[in-house]
Amino acid sequence: MLKVVLSLRLVMLVVAFGAVLGAALMVWLGFSKLLHSAHAAFVLETPNAKAVIVGAMGATDAFLFGVVLIIFAVAIAFGFVLELPEQLATRLPAWMRVNGIGELKRTLVEVILIYLIVDFATDIAESEGHLSWTTLAMPLSILLIAGSLRLMGASHPRPELVEAGSGPQPRT
Repeated sequence: MLKVVLSLRLVMLVVAFGAVLGAALMVWLGFSKLLHSAHAAFVLETPNAKAVIVGAMGATDAFLFGVVLIIFAVAIAFGFVLELPEQLATRLPAWMRVNGIGELKRTLVEVILIYLIVDFATDIAESEGHLSWTTLAMPLSILLIAGSLRLMGASHPRPELVEAGSGPQPRT
């Protein structure tokens, strides 16, 4: 039984490494988009403002997703696979400390929201002319996901708020 559990930890470590590789690809993609944006701004005889805006927003989107992948890789490695000594664990920044899978789930939903917002803004910047009514699907989905995130937060009060005496109090 112990062999099975240890092999699952190895699989999770491989998954964390894959997330780091994905983050490196996203950073590379972000720099590529920034270079295209800089080319449109400085090299062309007539700078194309729209291409610069779309490139910069796309690069921001790629960088953001790369950061998220790094956060997930570190959270998986140090939260579920590797056990750090107490001295090292207290020196880790707060974003590297994971209290459970629920915290990762909430972080994932928050990141999806940010990604969708940036993607929608990029789509608006790329569009030419009038938009159709189907364009409202993205902001409506953002609103629904934000509402579900709010409901997720209401059902599980954060321990630091309950200890401080603010926020929803647990039922007794």
